Amino acid sequence: MSKKVNPIDKDKIAENPGLLPYAHTVGSAIIKPLDKGKIKGLAMKAMYQQTEDRLNQIKEQVELLINQAHDIHERIDISEKIYEAKYNFKPNIGVTYYLYRDDEKYVLSMISPSEWGKNLKYEFISDATLLADSTWKIEGKI
Repeated sequence: MSKKVNPIDKDKIAENPGLLPYAHTVGSAIIKPLDKGKIKGLAMKAMYQQTEDRLNQIKEQVELLINQAHDIHERIDISEKIYEAKYNFKPNIGVTYYLYRDDEKYVLSMISPSEWGKNLKYEFISDATLLADSTWKIEGKI
């Protein structure tokens, strides 16, 4: 009997082929070295996009709060003018009234500007509805 000779050169055999930094057979998966700079760059790009989106959401919320605060200040301003105004009736909650200015004085009326016709002797400021908290909801304003 003859002894079989291994046709593979021992210098060309890896002891641990799974640890090689490259594919060791034709059918092996492609092994590419990682581009760590590219990975970090993509991660940073995603981070900036996420934080930018979140900052834009916060900006929109802040703008909404600013607008709400502006509306409250406007309600306070009109409410003060109405309470300084001259009127000879008791305003009822849920009813719309009309604020006019006569020189430096304010007048609250139940008559709308369209009901005055051509005889409107005051400057129309706003129409407002009395709310249950004793403030006025501004319905329209010139």
